[in-house]
Amino acid sequence: MPSRRTARIGALTVAAVCSTVSAVVLTTPAHADTIHIHDIQGTTRLSPYAGQAVTDVAGIVTGVRTYGSSRGFWIQDPNADDNPATSEGVFVFTSSVPKVAVGDSVTVSGTISEYVPGGAASGNQSITEITKPVVTVLSGGNTVPAATVVSAKSVPALYSADGDTASGGSVNGLTLKPKKYALDYYESLEGMNIRVSDARVVTATDPYAELWVTVKPHENDNRRGGSVYGSYTSQNTGRLLIQSLGATADFPTANVGDELTGTTAGPLDYNSFGGYTLVANQIGTLEPGGLERETTQKQSRSELAVATYNVENLDPGDASFAAHASAIVNNLRSPDILSLEEIQDNNGATNDGTVAANQTVQKLIDAIVAAGGPAYDWRSIDPENNKDGGEPGGNIRQVFLFNPERVSFTDRAGGDATTAVGVTKANGKAALTASPGRVDPANTAWTTSRKPLAGEFVFRGKTVFVIANHFASKGGDQGLTAQYQPPARSSETQRHLQATAVNTFVKEILAAQKNADVITLGDINDFEFSDTAKLLEDDGVLWSAIKSLPKSERYTYDYQGNSQVLDQILISPSIRKDDFTYDSVHINSEFNDQISDHDPQVLRFEP
Repeated sequence: MPSRRTARIGALTVAAVCSTVSAVVLTTPAHADTIHIHDIQGTTRLSPYAGQAVTDVAGIVTGVRTYGSSRGFWIQDPNADDNPATSEGVFVFTSSVPKVAVGDSVTVSGTISEYVPGGAASGNQSITEITKPVVTVLSGGNTVPAATVVSAKSVPALYSADGDTASGGSVNGLTLKPKKYALDYYESLEGMNIRVSDARVVTATDPYAELWVTVKPHENDNRRGGSVYGSYTSQNTGRLLIQSLGATADFPTANVGDELTGTTAGPLDYNSFGGYTLVANQIGTLEPGGLERETTQKQSRSELAVATYNVENLDPGDASFAAHASAIVNNLRSPDILSLEEIQDNNGATNDGTVAANQTVQKLIDAIVAAGGPAYDWRSIDPENNKDGGEPGGNIRQVFLFNPERVSFTDRAGGDATTAVGVTKANGKAALTASPGRVDPANTAWTTSRKPLAGEFVFRGKTVFVIANHFASKGGDQGLTAQYQPPARSSETQRHLQATAVNTFVKEILAAQKNADVITLGDINDFEFSDTAKLLEDDGVLWSAIKSLPKSERYTYDYQGNSQVLDQILISPSIRKDDFTYDSVHINSEFNDQISDHDPQVLRFEP
């Protein structure tokens, strides 16, 4: 398969042997009469034969991968042992296009290696493989070993054992317990032919011809077909990544809530972009679920509608302006104030020192007018060149759009990329020293990250303070299927500092005016249950309004089969105590033809 999948496979890093067996030395070859595939796989994640040569390992070919830099094939022993912890399948890495076919009976001699997709630093588990193979085809057209059924009944409810503290939290050396833990169950099937039936799609088809399904349709499910990630211990054990051994053109184009009816079957692989993966040589028939994009309620005349929307690296060369404008006008119903994240400068990723984004913003405003929406005005502050992270040269930033027919913006000079906005008190009311202004931009919390944008708005004579955010990404965190359990979330450190800085600023506003209406919103890049959110909420000065929704409705993003929260609108006590409505408007994350990977959020209240 082409595109990123090839690049992914090409990024596989050989860890000739993982850390716990790095001292293994080559010994005399193990002979076919003493070794089977289940002996090679063993009862842990690491092969007891890692680093050793083996000869005449017998099996039936169950799948052939002819593309990418990880070409090879899977073999499976039709004569299984009686130990559920030992897999009967293994991948044979050939590097060139294999000269075998599904159903061939073969023997393979070679060296047992443990490969870590993404490299050892990724924290990923390894794949047991036979490398430098010498392959003998004994016969063809044999019956392929029956695919093991993976279902709601077979996958345990518990996700994983905690890793061995003596090994830095790694589970690699622990004996597999496939009847107790889901990760152990999948590992016990590594390389084997498996199948799922009538599986519901929980992450839509992406540009790289892959999608996610669940074999547990009632596991933390929501009304639109997804599986909600509502806590660090609700990883959703039924999730499984589906790729294909066939042509990209034949891969189904699916949305969340669709179903792959019938059988989807093939070898079970593992990669760095999702862990355990069914690489299908048979894919079920796509049955659409009829998912439709949502439309929020229009605000009343007395309600202020405030929204946040990550428009994903929008620059003037993009073709998505009309689609974004339609979403803002028709699905978000033209909110009064809109915080946009990931607005790029006037020439996008061209890295030539350009930081202004007036052309980008004006093109979006013109598209909104053309779609029947209001002629928005806007405010923002240009960042320093290449100081705020994101795509090099793109200079992403937050931008306020506001409808001047409904809302006015209080302009106060002095705000720029490096000057911190402050809070003053005049006539018993809080006021910003600069509007727009940036919150604590010199704080190291914002190194290579977007600085918050603060602005002062007036609606029907009442002041509303809005702080637009785009916190540091989750890049560098270990995946849910990592060898380290629980996985480390190293990226949290910076977001915690950022949350503390924003919380401190909100406290300054409320110290000047206890009943001030303050809204902190944007791409927080963290969950509503996270410590990041708790630090933003510290001392009760803010509250994440998405928590007003039922737990099954709390999601703004769909990642690796989990519907989860990244975008939030947090409100001060004066807003929370009165009536407000909150809506996560699902127009992107669940769809294969998304114009952004985030769903916008809308808050309506009467100041």
